[in-house]
Amino acid sequence: MMLRSLAAALLVFATTAHAADTAPVVDASAAWIRVLPGSLPAGAYVTFENRSTTALKIVGAESADYAEAMIHRSSTEGGMGRMEMVDSVPLPANGKVEFNPGGYHVMLEKPKHPVKAGDTLTITFDLSDGKKLPVSFVARPANATGPKD
Repeated sequence: MMLRSLAAALLVFATTAHAADTAPVVDASAAWIRVLPGSLPAGAYVTFENRSTTALKIVGAESADYAEAMIHRSSTEGGMGRMEMVDSVPLPANGKVEFNPGGYHVMLEKPKHPVKAGDTLTITFDLSDGKKLPVSFVARPANATGPKD
């Protein structure tokens, strides 16, 4: 009887550990793309939440809908706006990071097909732990300032 109880307890522990291991630790919300006319580059914005106790980094992005997806950071220095490509974005343990106009964003270049407001597209993010995070984005018009305006 004792052996059965021990075996049952180990089975429950293993199942729980496996479920915890496979549950996503990074969530994405408020994902939107500002679509510009023609084949001009588009900007993608999203909020990430790391629900784990381990700091991670967002180390890349790709989309089947665009030939190029690069992570950039916009900033202002001395009254001049600038934009630079970054290799990674820190995602603190139990923390959030926002990609928004004027800050981090995904620069999407060379659309593979026409993209218009209302379309839903997927961008897959590469995390420093080797996992991939596919995120659905809603395309918004050029004058949009957020995911719902």
